[in-house]
Amino acid sequence: MKRPAARRVLRRFGVAGGLAGALALAGCGGGLRPLIGLNLQLAQRGEVRAPSLAGPWLALIRSGEGRGRVELIALERNAPVPLPGLNRPDAQPLSVSVDQRGEHLAVVRQLEGRTELVLYRRSLQALQPIAIQPAGVPRQVQISADGRVLAVELSRDGRWQVDLMELP
Repeated sequence: MKRPAARRVLRRFGVAGGLAGALALAGCGGGLRPLIGLNLQLAQRGEVRAPSLAGPWLALIRSGEGRGRVELIALERNAPVPLPGLNRPDAQPLSVSVDQRGEHLAVVRQLEGRTELVLYRRSLQALQPIAIQPAGVPRQVQISADGRVLAVELSRDGRWQVDLMELP
């Protein structure tokens, strides 16, 4: 049986050497910087979750007043983009994903006691339900950068699975 890498390092170089190695590995991400202005703007407007980042677009779910809303933010302008026809007062979004053009948003939402997968086409302001065959209950969705394929995590017959779906 192979030992995990961290355990091999600790055994080989002792605790001090292992800690130094772990700290060196943790330092590899030292070049990352938070986008403070955008982070503050997001935090000021309430609770957000389920981010999807593609090119110059950030899609997320903002919670407030007991329900969630899908939002799309144009990062170059740090401004929300209108999504007419997507958010319904009786729907609760669970997962969202955006393509790199900001044209397609895939959403898993609960509506009238059922969980469904929908595709929003921003240029048409149109929402299209996506049938899952064989039947399953979606939980998360990810759209490809080019907006042509969905990866959907779903429950089917009591087991979690991932389906790939090609969009027309």
